[in-house]
Amino acid sequence: MLKGLGDSKSSLCFVGIAAIINIVLDIILVGPFGMGTAGTAYATITAQGLSFAISLFYLKRHRIFFSAENHSKFTLQWDKLAAIVKVGLPTTIQMAVVNTAYLLVAGMLNQFGTAVSAASNVGLQINTFAAMPCWAIGQAVTAMAGQCMGAGQIGRARKVVKISLVMNVAVTLVAVIGVQLFAEPLILLFGSTPETVNNGVYYLRICCSVNSLIYAAMYTLDSFAIGVGAANVAMINALLDAVIVRLPVSWLLAFALYMGFPGIYYGQAISPVLPAIVGLLYFVSKKWEHKTLIQTDHKGRSL
Repeated sequence: MLKGLGDSKSSLCFVGIAAIINIVLDIILVGPFGMGTAGTAYATITAQGLSFAISLFYLKRHRIFFSAENHSKFTLQWDKLAAIVKVGLPTTIQMAVVNTAYLLVAGMLNQFGTAVSAASNVGLQINTFAAMPCWAIGQAVTAMAGQCMGAGQIGRARKVVKISLVMNVAVTLVAVIGVQLFAEPLILLFGSTPETVNNGVYYLRICCSVNSLIYAAMYTLDSFAIGVGAANVAMINALLDAVIVRLPVSWLLAFALYMGFPGIYYGQAISPVLPAIVGLLYFVSKKWEHKTLIQTDHKGRSL
């Protein structure tokens, strides 16, 4: 809610508070209290619950949604619920497909031994860290695109996408260059065996390269689609990425064409290409300019 209103600082602060509470409780419950795994679970749940309570207090204190006037008008509005489901359901499917694909890819990599599996896992962690700026920009695009569409500012929404595409690709390029220059030292932070280091560096050479720039463009366009209410476009792109490209191509190269685990790396590397093209075609088609989740009157009030 706060990000949608353009207040990303407060939500970041709440997440930071939750992280600090989680760390402190982990140390206390696992250490002096000796609760082990259960202590870690309790720490996580408690930290998240406190963060949620602080968020509610902040919303009420600043009269965002939780005001006396809104309390009296608090009713279930089916058109709003339908709009939420229309965006939320495809996004849920999208995330389920993405995570399932990663699990299946990990299963394929496990067939090539523990060294390859460990190296790929380390490489994925580094790749994930390098992609964080890309995801942050994507979240901003979703919020800004939604605000622009709600205000009827189509031109501004278009400008948001163009600027964000350039920014995201540029930031990702910096991250990729950093990873490529320091690939071996980064892998050494997680593993020291020569085989793990070599395989991990090989993973980064393929999976954190030019493909990351294409992924940045794809993620920006998908985030925009979600922001304008076309979450089904992002869902279709997730299916194209995982079901049509990533899994079949990885299996084909690794097993049918006997390339081994490098084939899986190449399958992952090329997976964002088709979704990026689809996202770009949707943007230039201008079909999104007529998207409306909730009808409003001439004064901008929801009907």
